[in-house]
Amino acid sequence: MEHVIEKTIAFVKKELANAEKGHDWWHIERVFRNVQTILKEEPADELVVLLAALLHDIADSKFHNGDESIGPRKARTFMETLSISSETIDHVILIIENMSFKNSFDVARFTSKELEIVQDADRLDAIGAIGIARAFTYGGYKNREIYNPSIPPVTFTNKEDYKNTTAPTINHFYEKLLLLKDQMNTPVGRKMAEERHLFMEAYLKQFYHEWKGK
Repeated sequence: MEHVIEKTIAFVKKELANAEKGHDWWHIERVFRNVQTILKEEPADELVVLLAALLHDIADSKFHNGDESIGPRKARTFMETLSISSETIDHVILIIENMSFKNSFDVARFTSKELEIVQDADRLDAIGAIGIARAFTYGGYKNREIYNPSIPPVTFTNKEDYKNTTAPTINHFYEKLLLLKDQMNTPVGRKMAEERHLFMEAYLKQFYHEWKGK
């Protein structure tokens, strides 16, 4: 397994060398560390979890005109070069296809303990101090306003509206980031999310304090 993981890490580093900096290799590495932490308390197929963590953002649809097929296809093509079973490959692909927050607006088509672990690990990197940094990095990449009091947050009810939003970055806290704590799957994921959630709440309080010139 070690050789498979090493080969996958090298592939991902090369593929994401020029990626948007909130979705680059360092994001993958943090998610990879998160799954290792969760695996200590949540028994699961380790190879599936580690491969899915490494390959889940190999071609994020946000950077490919919304095409959600490129990432799974690229991940499958790579994994077929490894000495792993077709069952492992299929499981990893199902995780990649179903773990995104935007898919939470649809009826779940697939679930597994492995998906729950990778999903928690990825969502942990979307909240807390790192999550705040990533949100504003992506907002800058898209040239979005930091905050606009005249544009209130909304409650999304479908994937397409969520994918097509151009709202200010502060809205993203209410439309996604602050919702993730209650969507965690595992006990350790929920525990880790609690602290990061509190940090975001404190950040927002300070943000509005400074916005008003206090």
